[in-house]
Amino acid sequence: MTDVYDADKRSAVMRQVKGSGTTPERTLRRLLTGLGARYRLNRRDLPGSPDIVLPGRRLAIFAHGCFWHGHDCARGARVPKTNRDYWLGKVARNRARDATVGAALAEAGWRVEVVWECEMKDEAALTGRLAALMDSAPLSSSRGRRVSAVKRGHKGHEGGAKDTK
Repeated sequence: MTDVYDADKRSAVMRQVKGSGTTPERTLRRLLTGLGARYRLNRRDLPGSPDIVLPGRRLAIFAHGCFWHGHDCARGARVPKTNRDYWLGKVARNRARDATVGAALAEAGWRVEVVWECEMKDEAALTGRLAALMDSAPLSSSRGRRVSAVKRGHKGHEGGAKDTK
């Protein structure tokens, strides 16, 4: 099947597809701001350049579109009828890259959270989820990051000054 647009028009249409500043990202930022979160956008020094980063909480958040990242909802399970093999391969590559990026961030001590486009419909539930994430994520100290006891491999004292009574 041929394209309904000529090459120049198709190129112009595809240029309008954004990589950052999308509606799901803006919604997520609005909710986080409402919760009092301090965050950075698209940190290029981190693997995968997460959409939203809460540095003090060591939390990286990705706002994924269901179609582009192969979510298991109705929109993500849909495969275009034209050029089917291309789209199946593209979504599979995106999912593989997402897994690699998530593993690299976890290896570097970051917590990774994915918020799917379809989850944006229920803002109350998403706000609750984000609040829980912010409560459970450790804050780093001003002189370096605090590593949780689980990460260090033991359950006891987190390494403060010894009690000298």
